[in-house]
Amino acid sequence: MPRLLEVWEAAVRATHGFLEEHDIQVLKPLLREQYFPLMRLACVRSAAGHALGFIGCAEGKVEMLFVDPQVHGQGVGKALLQHAIDRENATLVDVNEQNPKALAFYLSQGFEVFDRSPLDGGGRPFPLLHLRRAVPTPGAGQS
Repeated sequence: MPRLLEVWEAAVRATHGFLEEHDIQVLKPLLREQYFPLMRLACVRSAAGHALGFIGCAEGKVEMLFVDPQVHGQGVGKALLQHAIDRENATLVDVNEQNPKALAFYLSQGFEVFDRSPLDGGGRPFPLLHLRRAVPTPGAGQS
């Protein structure tokens, strides 16, 4: 788990400019002690075995997806998301409104915004966009 926390912190520092240092230090132990145990985690590793990124899912929802900033744009996030769609039947995800790169990523992967909350899941003033991925209907588009 220490490497996952390293990936998380590096990714948050690179993409969550709206968080203060205090927010990061409060969230870090919550990940390890509360959030990680509640979800199924999967990661992509380098050839040397180092975690490059990870995804956490619970009940058809992507709860977290973080990729080491050194490998952003190299398909790690896309592979993790595809894993969640294929193996976890993930169709939902929440994105911080102040993280436009994450929003663009999910929109490019077939998700769409369907709702907004003014607070995050911890009641903090970080608005969330709620996204869902359309699940193909069997037989749709066939004539």
